[in-house]
Amino acid sequence: MKATFEKLYENYHQDVYQYIYYMVKNKQDTEDILQDVYLKALRSYDTFKRKSSEKTWLFSIAKHVTFDHFRKLKRTRNRFFEYFDWGKQGESIQTNQPLPEEIAVLDDQMQQVYKCLDQCSFHQKQVIILRYLQSFTIKETADILNWSISKVKTTQHRAIASLQQCVRKEDD
Repeated sequence: MKATFEKLYENYHQDVYQYIYYMVKNKQDTEDILQDVYLKALRSYDTFKRKSSEKTWLFSIAKHVTFDHFRKLKRTRNRFFEYFDWGKQGESIQTNQPLPEEIAVLDDQMQQVYKCLDQCSFHQKQVIILRYLQSFTIKETADILNWSISKVKTTQHRAIASLQQCVRKEDD
């Protein structure tokens, strides 16, 4: 098991870490989620059927664990608001946490694109991260998200259009 962990860690850690971080934008949450990803991967490694690449399989686990994280946050937030009877007003609160440290060295245009990524829907953001930041193919992205290839293409097209619109708006 130790050898399996070391292999997964050595080959994919940085990519999986970045994927999760771009989604949650919090270092501590990213590390917690990443730990859960490795635990699930190690527990199920013996049953991995190799119908996809190991990287695609690991990213699929990361996607599910990240979704679970967001579901848990939503349930917790809903219970909190129900307890204080504040209604749904708190759900519109936006966070402006900083982008990953790597973005600081990018030129202004790329920083603008990363900021605009937050304007995309959750699904659009996932596709852009997987396709352009992690360099997965359309097929691999479809496998990770458990979507059809056409859904990935459509979501990608809409995400790019959304990013372009946001960048143009920022330039004005």
